[in-house]
Amino acid sequence: MTVTDTPAQAVLPGDDPSWLLRETGYELLRESTFETRFAVSNGFLGLRGGLATHLGACRAIPPRTYVAGLFDTPTPDSAVPELVPAPDWTQVRILLPDGPLMRCPDRSSRALTLDMHRGLLFMEARQTCNAPLDVCLRSLRLVSLDARAVGMQVIELRIESGVSDLTLEAAFGPTDFELAPERAELDLKAWRTWRSGRSLAIAAAASLEIDGVERQPVARGDLIWTWSWTAQPGQVVSFRRVVAVTRHHGTDVHSGARARRELAAARTLGWQGLIARHEAAWAERWRRSDVRVEGDEGAQAALRFAVFHLNGAVNPDDPQVSVAARALTGDDYRGHVFWDTEIFLLPFYTLTWPEAARTLLMYRFRTLDAARAKAARMGWRGALYAWESADTGAEVTPRQSVGPDRKILDIRCGSQEQHISADVAYAVWQYWQATADEAFLREAGAEIILETARFWASRAEADPDGSRHIRGVIGPDEYHEDVDDNAFTNIMARWTIERGLDVAALLRERWPENWDGLSGRLALDAEELSQWSEVARTIATGYDPQTGLFEQFAGFSALEEIDLAAYAGRSVPMDVVLGRERTQRTQVIKQADVVALLALLPEVFSAREAEANFDHYEPRCGHGSSLSRAMHGLAAARLGRPETALHYFHQSAAIDLADTHVAISGGIHVAALGGVWLIAIFGIAGLSLRDDGPAFHPRLPASWRSLAFRLQWRGRSLLITIDRDARVFRATIESGSSMPIYFHHKRYVVSSDHDIEIPV
Repeated sequence: MTVTDTPAQAVLPGDDPSWLLRETGYELLRESTFETRFAVSNGFLGLRGGLATHLGACRAIPPRTYVAGLFDTPTPDSAVPELVPAPDWTQVRILLPDGPLMRCPDRSSRALTLDMHRGLLFMEARQTCNAPLDVCLRSLRLVSLDARAVGMQVIELRIESGVSDLTLEAAFGPTDFELAPERAELDLKAWRTWRSGRSLAIAAAASLEIDGVERQPVARGDLIWTWSWTAQPGQVVSFRRVVAVTRHHGTDVHSGARARRELAAARTLGWQGLIARHEAAWAERWRRSDVRVEGDEGAQAALRFAVFHLNGAVNPDDPQVSVAARALTGDDYRGHVFWDTEIFLLPFYTLTWPEAARTLLMYRFRTLDAARAKAARMGWRGALYAWESADTGAEVTPRQSVGPDRKILDIRCGSQEQHISADVAYAVWQYWQATADEAFLREAGAEIILETARFWASRAEADPDGSRHIRGVIGPDEYHEDVDDNAFTNIMARWTIERGLDVAALLRERWPENWDGLSGRLALDAEELSQWSEVARTIATGYDPQTGLFEQFAGFSALEEIDLAAYAGRSVPMDVVLGRERTQRTQVIKQADVVALLALLPEVFSAREAEANFDHYEPRCGHGSSLSRAMHGLAAARLGRPETALHYFHQSAAIDLADTHVAISGGIHVAALGGVWLIAIFGIAGLSLRDDGPAFHPRLPASWRSLAFRLQWRGRSLLITIDRDARVFRATIESGSSMPIYFHHKRYVVSSDHDIEIPV
């Protein structure tokens, strides 16, 4: 790096507090929470927001860098792959003659600041306690949204008083997950996983300047950059490091070559260019996805935090991976992918970043053969997706776990939580509705929907009375296992079969050559499609016409009722309070189940039925999952209950912003953050998707004066503003051709030279 590059002191957080997340002080027991909350990611690299230097015992957990798709099994006899933490490329030690410089920092001076608008993480601390030097330390970190292989670190020391010898050491830190070393040089290290055949390479360049003059390092035999000097009052010391990280499949003798090329490109840009391109990439993401709320600062902060992590969770250039339950911010759930991605995240990407949505759906297409194999292994046709998926799409749900009482529990989700195949189809159809991406539908999406429809048609068992049943499943409410005719599963299965019939008709009409090729390859004929129609017509739903209720599963209504209000002050889930066995005999629900149907398929319910089902199931839900409140908030908004929706909105946001659900040391609850966006856009703004355009039925809470956001719709960029003060709904096309929109069921046409303003 040259001495003319941007000095660290010129790179400071912005001054608009609505874009900043800040935490002041230091608490050892909460450090892992801060590391999660202040994590930065770009969909390929994830970096937890830890301290800038190693503080010995002050570190709560080992530092973490995550690389998307870097899976391995921890032991030779393990059946469950895990996302492998990469070696810590941020490791720095700053040493006085008698030990670490920051071994006793002024804890009240420590401040973490996440500048969400620019995707930059800042840290400040001061060393004053019984040390020969009074030092102010500041650091900057980023993982580039422009060049996703690249990460950057800057540390600045200001010597306020004192004189002492100092040494700064920089290296690649160890990882607590075993990686086999392949190559070790000062500027490049490479490893491979022991069992999965993945390779990892990190190329790095580092420099240190004192008062603007670069000092040359001494490379020790253990491949550590080392600088030593005498610190004096007034000195400004700037350490800078840039890394390029690459992941490879299989053993590659050139595994470091691409990392060095990526690093060379970053160094050519210099610090200014690297930061400028990163900030420009974030500015573009915010231009397309920011949601602005006036009148509720907490809601605005929650949406910015949610959209920041959603934008940082996905890499639109890599269909080999999807978004895990904790994205790239923590170890929980081993980096596995669940239904969270399709139901809670894909709507955001589909409508603000369709390129990213397409990539995530191509991951499901790439793993379709694994879904077919799972269905066949269990005796059914079509495709049954893995409940937990890693890199190959094979089922990787653990078979057992340790319960709160330390007993070994069997996990049945991998075999029984089958609604995942309907969830994937739901996301594919929603993407098709919003994008009209014909190439995707013909080449991938149609096959996913047809094969999942085929699974459900084979899965539903015919009874002599003419109805069909899906037995032995787990719905979203995981407190109840091995149930029959779960309403969510059955109705989503019926919906998937109906979409399969729609896709077949669409291909036959518009692309007959594609239909001939696909139907021939799948051996899908008219007789089978006719059988699908019969299954969809006769599948059991649990609907009671007298009450308007859909029974959550067969026999649910006969279970013991529990007054959850009596347990309002609990700090643990209800299955811990009651015990697992008793919980299964009660009507206590882990998370939205029938209520999730209200949120996803509102057209299934009449207005009376929707009210009845929400009012019946809401008081029975213990919200034992971080996903639950988002579905309740979305359903409440669609019922015309904006204050209830806002209540669930803030509860969902608080899971990561206030540690209200569980400790977040294991990573961001990215699906709950997707749920925050869903409540605001699909709920409060009342968005729904029609065949020819988006529809809006807004219901703003009393505290929201206005709501504004952008959507992508079939190649257009649409700006929506709902202004309570001006009493107007406004739709503006910022790019693209004219299009219809619906407001309270009335059709309008908006064009680039004609905004729509509708009195509210």
